[in-house]
Amino acid sequence: MLGNEAFARGAYEGGVEVAAGYPGTPSTEILEFLSTYRDVHSRWCPNEKVAFEVAAGAAIGGRRALATMKHVGLNVASDALMTLAYTGVNAGFVAIVADDPEMHSSQNEQDTRNYAFFAKVPCLEPSNPSEALEFTRLAFAISEQFDTPVLVRSTTRVSHSRGLVKLGERKRVAPKEYRKCAEKFVMIPAFARERRKVLEERLQALEGFAEETPLNRVELRNRRIGIITGGVLYAYLREIAPEVSVLKLGMSFPLPKRKIQEFASQVEELFVLEELDPIWEREIKAMGIKVKGREVFPGIGEITPDVLIERLFPEKKRDFVDLSSLLIPRPPILCAGCPHRGIFKVLRDMKAVVCGDIGCYTLSTLPPLSAMDTCLCMGASISIAEGIKLAHPELFVVAALGDSTFIHAGIPPLIDVVYNKTPIVVLVLDNGTTAMTGGQDHPATGRTLMGEETHHLDIAHLARAVGVPFVETLNAYDPKKIRRTLEQARELSEPALLVIQGPCQLKKPKQSLSRFRVQEDRCRGCFICVSAGCPALVKNEKKVAIVHERCNACGLCMELCPFEAIEEEKV
Repeated sequence: MLGNEAFARGAYEGGVEVAAGYPGTPSTEILEFLSTYRDVHSRWCPNEKVAFEVAAGAAIGGRRALATMKHVGLNVASDALMTLAYTGVNAGFVAIVADDPEMHSSQNEQDTRNYAFFAKVPCLEPSNPSEALEFTRLAFAISEQFDTPVLVRSTTRVSHSRGLVKLGERKRVAPKEYRKCAEKFVMIPAFARERRKVLEERLQALEGFAEETPLNRVELRNRRIGIITGGVLYAYLREIAPEVSVLKLGMSFPLPKRKIQEFASQVEELFVLEELDPIWEREIKAMGIKVKGREVFPGIGEITPDVLIERLFPEKKRDFVDLSSLLIPRPPILCAGCPHRGIFKVLRDMKAVVCGDIGCYTLSTLPPLSAMDTCLCMGASISIAEGIKLAHPELFVVAALGDSTFIHAGIPPLIDVVYNKTPIVVLVLDNGTTAMTGGQDHPATGRTLMGEETHHLDIAHLARAVGVPFVETLNAYDPKKIRRTLEQARELSEPALLVIQGPCQLKKPKQSLSRFRVQEDRCRGCFICVSAGCPALVKNEKKVAIVHERCNACGLCMELCPFEAIEEEKV
């Protein structure tokens, strides 16, 4: 079972009734798998904070609930987490958060254990799919036993690896009674001060639990080296060095300090093996225990089995065959037929300052498009564009973000643009899905995660409703009209918003009724079409050729050709 499928199964067996999240690699599949259990209400939400609060509301109301997100999503939801830690939860509440060491598909590296320390809530950390199921199921019981939200931390290698799991029965949990209790759930200062004391008392109780729970276990073998570790690194260590003694921390926070002291006294040399931040190392050194961590293991990127061998067991170096030479070089590039390609070519040609956002269109940063100037975090394209415009009013500043990202975090900054009358152009690149994470629905697709038809949010109407004075909806494959409209918007002294519509090629229904060809006698070899970076177009000596196996028949090249050398043909 895939790790994320096991997380979903663990939640199902744990009696979850409400699950909410926002897609983000490597966490996305958890909710997709959970939605196949029809007696669990599963939903995508506009962003992680909304998802967290929906699940928290369900738990306060008496039903076991789950929230899922990637690590940067917890930044968005952290405001709710910090206070839910005070109020407690009534029924079980679990948030599964997936970290991404090495940034395989993320804008930064974060260690979710910091949030557990910060919020003073327990954190569990499975090392394989089997534990992903087991720990998630157990997390609901811990949540109810201590009346606290529980974080379950995954990493890319746990979420996306496969392993054997033992399936169990779904736990039938009677809903807990909901009782009005303002002293517990309304955090005005007078009540919050009392709940602050409860938080510390709960933390002490959790520290006692950490000492006794089998989630933290000592495996004594050769006592020359002892290693404290957890998560997927435990699995690597067992594979590489099964002879060493290990203290496996399945509960990342709070730490079992007495157990750590006992383990340290039983081995000659003690190491802490942890990915990303030296959280355990700091705590253990603060206990006065001599331990090695960062001086041996890197704090940036993934610690793979080969890194572990190199740093700690060089005598175990394995022979391997380097297969990289067999791979065909494939630079990161927008898909053939991607509706975003044409707009970024136009923006580059107009020398616009383009403030981008989180999504696959960040690939427009790379040559040959080289169109994007900034990309910070979800929704920041609009706010950053405002700031640059304030600094340089003479520049043509454009914010570009996808439809799902716009709904996630783009609406408040758009309101700010209108409120402060900042003359920037906002482009909502509407491809009808959350493309980068694999094509999930959102409020503007008209479908829910459970497959139901629902209200279709009209982004253009929303923009007009918040006061944007200039709003247009355009076809992504009509670059000439897009350019004319952008030139019109550039001359305005007020905000403008363009919805650029074109389907994601990975979600588009396959059609084989047409393709495009180059009339060689008309091709002048100007290569304007190639400058958009479509992988289906190649230079053939002094002409252009179309690789039909790569072509998605979007027709953008035909629109770009100034000599009408590319034409459509029926197949």
